[in-house]
Amino acid sequence: MEIKIINIPKIEDPRGNLSVIESDVIPYEIKRVYYLYDVPSGAERGGHSHKEQQELLVALSGSFDVVLNDGDDEKVVTLNKPFEGLLITSGIWRELKNFSSGAVCLVVASDIYIEEDYIRDFDTFIKSKFNDKR
Repeated sequence: MEIKIINIPKIEDPRGNLSVIESDVIPYEIKRVYYLYDVPSGAERGGHSHKEQQELLVALSGSFDVVLNDGDDEKVVTLNKPFEGLLITSGIWRELKNFSSGAVCLVVASDIYIEEDYIRDFDTFIKSKFNDKR
């Protein structure tokens, strides 16, 4: 499964820490940045895969779980540190669950929003991975 925890540089200061995401931190040009917040208790986000786009997910505040599936294996990664990001390459199904109160999920994407890049149905995702051989 092509995922990776990325350490985001952290500049420590008694007045508060600062972290920076620049081109040397992630392996793609940043084309879009968005964030999820005020996610109600029990709600889930994600539930899709991308054909081309890559994303870095960061828990800026609080915590949440990212359930990842590449068609063969499933893995759960808990994000809860603002200086660590989860790099998800294309072709990985993702679901975001178990948001803590006040959680904020930052997403740094390799492309602008293109609806055709999304696979939003899990069965279609599996078929796309295995060309109907399952």
